[in-house]
Amino acid sequence: MQKQLKNWLRQFFGAVILLLCVGSFTSQTWGSDIATVKKNGVLRHLGVPYANFVTGSGDGLDVELMQLFARHLNVRYEYVKTDWPTIIQDLTGKIVKPSGDMVQVIGQAPIKGDVIANGFTILPWREKVVLFSAPTFPTQVWLMTRSDSPITPIRPTGALEQDIVQTKNLLKGHRLLGKSGTCLEPSLYALESIVSEQILFPGNLNELAPAVMNGDAETALLDVPDALVALGKWGGQIKIIGPISVVQDMAPAFALDGKDMMDAFNAFYKQLIKDGTYQSLVKKYYPAVFSYFPDFFPVK
Repeated sequence: MQKQLKNWLRQFFGAVILLLCVGSFTSQTWGSDIATVKKNGVLRHLGVPYANFVTGSGDGLDVELMQLFARHLNVRYEYVKTDWPTIIQDLTGKIVKPSGDMVQVIGQAPIKGDVIANGFTILPWREKVVLFSAPTFPTQVWLMTRSDSPITPIRPTGALEQDIVQTKNLLKGHRLLGKSGTCLEPSLYALESIVSEQILFPGNLNELAPAVMNGDAETALLDVPDALVALGKWGGQIKIIGPISVVQDMAPAFALDGKDMMDAFNAFYKQLIKDGTYQSLVKKYYPAVFSYFPDFFPVK
């Protein structure tokens, strides 16, 4: 009888402890507004390892930018690794399906972070489901091939639209590598009817250039940040043919109900530009970008 009583007490107190633990866990609420982030004491930075924005080694342009923002908010910084197919649902709690400039919400998902920052291009369909801050980095989609490809780089005309037409014409009859759900989606630039085959790359963006070098396709779409990194690593093995898109912008993204977070970031970012801190960060991770886009970053 005494043994049964001990077992019952042990089970009872174990259940009480479990309920207390569950209660303390579920009492923490997540939200996209400043008040909730400060209450929780942490800024959760959603990022995909990509180029020099998020290197995967604990640093990168957007990693340092979000660390500074967390310090500005007086909260702890936390990196939350995600992937391109799930990055928006991890921020908004909504599973989306893009199609050209349109997007459809097809389900619900857990919210895992407070801000996306990893060289996230501002695209029309993304603007329907997230709030973008002021632009923090310039970009453009370029066509890339191996250096021994018979396709030769265009001669710039001084008119971007004509240069894009020239570049697209060179794609006729060639296989093209792109990435679904990103700014490197071939359908965004009406390339399906031009190429002999479009291949949607299953790997991450950092692996696109090596895939072309390995012969997975004759050509690939690369955006400026990834192209600059690739040229630094494999400059003698790849070449840029010409532009596929107009100049675009990248920026951190916030949930639609996180306008005060976006406003707070914009004010913080404006100060970083004013005192030269942001320019120094860009120079650290993308020193060559100033040559391609000299007017984007104010010089201190």
